[in-house]
Amino acid sequence: MTTLERGERLELFAAAAALGPIVAAHRDALDQERRTPLPLVEAWRAAGFVRLWLPVELGGTEADPETVLGVVEAVAALDGAVAWNLLISISGALFAGYLPEATAHTIWGANPDCISAGSFMPTGRAVPVDDGYRVAGRWSFVSGVQHADWVAGNCLVFDGTQPRMGSDGAPEMRLMFLPAAVGTVLDTWQTGGLRGTGSHDLAIADAFVPEGFWFDVFTGRGRIPRPLYRLPFVTWFGPALAMLTLGIARHAIETLVDLAASKVPTGQQTSLRERPLAQIQVAQAEALVGAARAFLLQTAGEAWDRLVAGGEPTAGELARLRLANVHAAESAVRAVEVMYQAAGTSAIPSSSALDRCLRDVHVAAQHIAVSTQHYQVIGQTFLNRSGAPAV
Repeated sequence: MTTLERGERLELFAAAAALGPIVAAHRDALDQERRTPLPLVEAWRAAGFVRLWLPVELGGTEADPETVLGVVEAVAALDGAVAWNLLISISGALFAGYLPEATAHTIWGANPDCISAGSFMPTGRAVPVDDGYRVAGRWSFVSGVQHADWVAGNCLVFDGTQPRMGSDGAPEMRLMFLPAAVGTVLDTWQTGGLRGTGSHDLAIADAFVPEGFWFDVFTGRGRIPRPLYRLPFVTWFGPALAMLTLGIARHAIETLVDLAASKVPTGQQTSLRERPLAQIQVAQAEALVGAARAFLLQTAGEAWDRLVAGGEPTAGELARLRLANVHAAESAVRAVEVMYQAAGTSAIPSSSALDRCLRDVHVAAQHIAVSTQHYQVIGQTFLNRSGAPAV
């Protein structure tokens, strides 16, 4: 486990910001080709980003969540789609702390910069056979699948024709890992927002998955007893995704500020920067982003400190962290909308950075990890502090 020093974090944040010229050079390709250009993927690897959440035994940094949140935020302030696939690459390395040691060495041992892509939706079927499973299925939203080395598809386990039920009465699920070449990428990613993520469908007709190349992504605890891996995988993915939406909002604010210096609205004599309404709108957006960012970092930091000290966050603390995730995405959406409105017709062209931010933030906020549907169970936790539901 590594809690990086401030100087080390700042170096990583600077390296993230330094991706700007590469992102700018491939801006059109991101939308037209609907994938992350390989020069950007190689730049992530060269900067060490892909190894940030990889266990140290495999050559990783095993960095604290605040460091990763900062890197993702900095890249999202350049481009939301690039940051999305970077986050997928970083968080994919977390899997190494949950899979059996031999499996982790098979996947990452020879290549610490190995990238995995997958889907947590249990739309696959896994049938037990000798020494493993036969797997088939089709998964949607497999971001970054075109540059992935390995793929992971969540499956329901079947005994014969019926799903196997766990002791809690729910169907058993397994996140199955296979070499990327086993699957077929289906060109399905036709969207307005986050076009550059290449989140196509993945199909596997029939493949053998050896025993040990799977784990339960929603409830499984890591095999490594260090802070980063002691809670279910989704614990840290949610805050990082929430910070990504705030990075998109930061991009929108900076774009509007730059535009306001030169734009003179039709029928006006002064620049947009001098208009009271624009001044109010920028202040509103800054408040939305700043407050949400502070709440997110506070709750993530509290959970991390509890783990570093040898304990675990309480149900209430985890509820606050999930609340911060949802609140951040909701605030980011509103901040981008305010900046889009402030820009007037300058925001309309599809080539406009504000138009891209608007499309990207709305798509990002649809992810289940930051969905507003979580408000209800979070509220239940706060109203029922004894015997609170697990969140």
